[in-house]
Amino acid sequence: MSLYKLYASLKKEFLLLINDRIGLMLLFVMPLLLVGIITVIQDGAYKVVNENKIPMVVVNDDHGAQGEQLVHLLRESGLFEIDEPVGVTQASVREELLAGGKMLALYIPTGFTAGLQANADEVSQILLQDLGLDSDSLHRGDTALPTLQFFHDPVLQENYAQSVLGMLYTFMGEIENTLMVSKMYSAMDIAGKESRLKEKMKSTRVQIEPIVAMNGNSTVVPNATQHNVPAWTIFAMFFMVVSLGSNLVKERNNGSFMRLRTMPTSFALVMISKIVVYVGVAILQVLVTFGMGMYLLPMIDLPALALPDNIIAAGVVVLMSSLAAVSYALLIGSWAQTQEQANGFGAVSIIILGAIGGILVPIFVMPSYMQMAAKFSPLHWCLEGFYVLFLKGGSWQDLQSVVLYLGGFIVACQLGSFLKLKIDKII
Repeated sequence: MSLYKLYASLKKEFLLLINDRIGLMLLFVMPLLLVGIITVIQDGAYKVVNENKIPMVVVNDDHGAQGEQLVHLLRESGLFEIDEPVGVTQASVREELLAGGKMLALYIPTGFTAGLQANADEVSQILLQDLGLDSDSLHRGDTALPTLQFFHDPVLQENYAQSVLGMLYTFMGEIENTLMVSKMYSAMDIAGKESRLKEKMKSTRVQIEPIVAMNGNSTVVPNATQHNVPAWTIFAMFFMVVSLGSNLVKERNNGSFMRLRTMPTSFALVMISKIVVYVGVAILQVLVTFGMGMYLLPMIDLPALALPDNIIAAGVVVLMSSLAAVSYALLIGSWAQTQEQANGFGAVSIIILGAIGGILVPIFVMPSYMQMAAKFSPLHWCLEGFYVLFLKGGSWQDLQSVVLYLGGFIVACQLGSFLKLKIDKII
């Protein structure tokens, strides 16, 4: 008999769910659109940094050896798509940049090579005189160094422009050091023998090995798919507050809960049925969006979602996240007086919790007080659980704080719902 009651209660919740067309769209269509659109956009940003070449206009009015060497180094870096338009002057570089749709521009002035050579001559003479190798009188006036002009589109982020500027300084340092060595050898009448020293200077640079900090032996490469599929799946899971919360308010306001009290059944059975049905919906959301990440996104030239090695731990995180989303929806539905309150407050609160929890903007770019506030967002801990597994190759030990917080959040929401229903004498 009790199994039949459970079946009837589950059937009721299922019928309520499938008759809520708007709720179903929010639960399944919205996450697919979010995952697809945001991943496409952010994948472009990843490629700008990692793969694509940045278009750069170079106007070289110098035409000397060092000017040509600088252009050569920019080409050889593999980071820029160099365009050297004909007929562009110093005054029109800015207009060429904006009109041509380029992101960067570099102007190399007339006399660039001559200025660098004069400065290298002066430096080499100072060094030789300090070593007592040159007794000629030396003019101590500073050589006027040429000035490069670096333009960037205002749309380009300032930190990226500063990175390119740092690269230009590195190239200039290499050019100036090479030129200085040549001038010193020439001043000592041994010109032409400096090639071995130049090669040694290049070959003895300190190498830097880039390493992605990941636990275990995980070889997953962080990309837009690995970030966005879990993040927006969590966001969609919590948006079930619109469907579940409003259904709870509607049943309470139309007297369904009071009628249930007159029947030979337990109200706890009704609540358990709601939890079971909507946890199933949340798990189905995960399967749909993860399936999209694994099979559909590669069809549109995006990276495929790579599942973590620890599938059991991933299942636990999915279950805990689902229970957290359902419990929050029950809490909102229990305390809201109208469907409008449940829908409005529920949707806005999820957007706010998602924003401070790192769904919309990475937490590390937030000010310190917002990073502290993120600790109180359940979406942050759900996302952290997925990141530990999908990006860091974490273990059960790394998930301890995630499980503890989400467990506490689930219990708190369930107690809050129970308290309100008790106050309203529904249970």
